[in-house]
Amino acid sequence: MWVFHSKEIGMKKIMIIGILLVGSILVKAQNEVDALMFSKSHYQGTARSMAMGGAFGALGADFSALSTNPAGLGLYRSSEFTFTPEISTGKTASTYNGMFGEDSRTNLGISNLGFVITNPVKPGSTSTPWKYYQFAFGMNRSNSFNNRSYIRGDNPDNSLVDVYLDNVWDYYPDQIESTFPFDIYPAWYVYVIDTFSVGGLWDYTSPVPQGGIRQQQLQKSWGSSSEWLFSGAANLNDRVFFGATVGMPYVRYFEETRYTEFDVADTIPYFDNWNYNETRETRGWGINLKVGVIAWPIDWLRVGAAFHTPTYFYGLKDVWYTSTDAQLGPDYNRKDSPTGEYEYELSTPLKAIGSIAFIIGKYGSVSADYEIVDYSNMKLRGDRNSFDDANDAIKDIYGSTANLRLGTEWRYSNFNFRAGYSIYGSPYAQKNDDEYKSYSLGIGYSERDFSLDFAYVHGERSRNYYLYSTANFSTNPISQTFTNNQFALTARFRF
Repeated sequence: MWVFHSKEIGMKKIMIIGILLVGSILVKAQNEVDALMFSKSHYQGTARSMAMGGAFGALGADFSALSTNPAGLGLYRSSEFTFTPEISTGKTASTYNGMFGEDSRTNLGISNLGFVITNPVKPGSTSTPWKYYQFAFGMNRSNSFNNRSYIRGDNPDNSLVDVYLDNVWDYYPDQIESTFPFDIYPAWYVYVIDTFSVGGLWDYTSPVPQGGIRQQQLQKSWGSSSEWLFSGAANLNDRVFFGATVGMPYVRYFEETRYTEFDVADTIPYFDNWNYNETRETRGWGINLKVGVIAWPIDWLRVGAAFHTPTYFYGLKDVWYTSTDAQLGPDYNRKDSPTGEYEYELSTPLKAIGSIAFIIGKYGSVSADYEIVDYSNMKLRGDRNSFDDANDAIKDIYGSTANLRLGTEWRYSNFNFRAGYSIYGSPYAQKNDDEYKSYSLGIGYSERDFSLDFAYVHGERSRNYYLYSTANFSTNPISQTFTNNQFALTARFRF
């Protein structure tokens, strides 16, 4: 039983005038999961690059290279405009306590928009063997948050209400609203949590049983992280290429979650169902620097290296609100929370990339990128020391990982045939799940001043997910498999 010190009460609840938003920081805290979501990159960009697994660190001459190795800009011989619309479908399959749920979401977006300006060096205008200077600006998409999932399963052991009671047991009722305005207070307001007095001692109770219920969750998310790029490069005697990019990533993330517990057999007195709904939006800008070099020592071999500084997201802002409703016998009640807002900062890990490409005459190429990232170096910051626990968790949970991208391209007349594979290692120190793999195919048609490229990418990853997990109460793990299919079309105009 959850017992308070003695105090008499003559009504079910004590209503509090005013809302203290400080409680929103305690309940809706930005954490290590958010840091990882906004730090990961699954490079997209042009259809040509996507079809080749993103392995352009040594090949260059494609706008996508500005996001991985900006020295690739130095291989341009003409100016160019590129535009890439895409359609993506994300699907999640979930198995919870033997029950299966599945849902999907389709989205239309822009994967790439770019301008490249190439300036040849006039013969005799310089004493050094520079051939070309290039400047470029535009956008590449670095990650997509398009997804929809449906989870359902019977829980014989506990309820989310047990977590609420575990958190509230040493608070007086008149402290609940100011301390837990987004979850426990609305649940208390609609009688999912109630109070009573026994012998002058406080107790909390609930009509929701401790287990023996069906739980389900519908969650949909959308948005993306895209990076605006401002790049410059130089060609030294067609053998060494240098480049640098100032990146300004922009995050747009939207999420809607509906969590439900209900009496599926209609056998629990005075309880039918209760629902917790949450809507969240995150936006923010960041800045980083990328530098790279490509060497072309012999005609059939190119090697490249690039270094990315951490991205400093200086203006992330979360806006969220919740609602809770309950059908308890004949009574239906609903309570909406206030709107919570919080601004914070995030530093992502630095990256190091090594690349190699084999050029098979005028017939084709084989290329590879190897990327190293240490996710334990992520760091959250706020206007006070509110992220100590989250940053400690980042150090404990995450570790370094390696990402590998492979691609090949073969030419026949005006057509180019492409294939790719990528594997992004697990960001967790124990390497237990969340490894991402993609397989891709593509075809392109090219004239002198125009190219049209198409790419299909199939990606998949899996993880174990918990509806809730605390020191005292946890659901069994939910096995989830995510699949994503992308269709991209790039128009390239050279001038």
